Amino acid sequence: MTLQLNHNVIIQYFPLVCLTIILLIASFTDFRTQKIPNILTLTSVFVAISYHLYSGGFQGFLFSLFGVFIGIVVLIIPYAMGGMGAGDVKLMGAVGSFLGAKGVFISFLFTALFGGVYALIIILVFRKIFQGYFRQLFHSILNFLLTRKYSPAPLTENKKKPRLCYGIAIALGTFTYMGLHIFGYKFLP
Repeated sequence: MTLQLNHNVIIQYFPLVCLTIILLIASFTDFRTQKIPNILTLTSVFVAISYHLYSGGFQGFLFSLFGVFIGIVVLIIPYAMGGMGAGDVKLMGAVGSFLGAKGVFISFLFTALFGGVYALIIILVFRKIFQGYFRQLFHSILNFLLTRKYSPAPLTENKKKPRLCYGIAIALGTFTYMGLHIFGYKFLP
């Protein structure tokens, strides 16, 4: 008796299995080295675009390409402000290449929730390092609102602040979306 897998089942679950493996590797490397390698993200995009081109033709190609675009766009401002690394942006683009525009946008919303909780935990655990930071930030914002001139907070002593491994938040947000999607929850029309 030979076990034969249905071709349609393989085609249907291939992107979810690939994306799960990619996110696990990205989370692990981000945690260990605080970097997400280009070889992982760029290869992922290539695989996803190839898959969608094969399974959906030109429409599949556009689905994947637009997903990459939206995945990058949702994180480009935090990246430009220095809030995360380029690897995080490329990883979100890779997520978009597999899930498309709607999927990556909803994954991003879950990612933002997990990222906020993650940041709050880091702040609470390392509260001595962050002591005074929020007071300085508040005064900088207040000064900007009153004078319409931006003056950055003075540099403080160079303490090594903990860094967020945002690849973990991206993985958790994407896993949440994929899990809910598999169980039939639909988010956008």
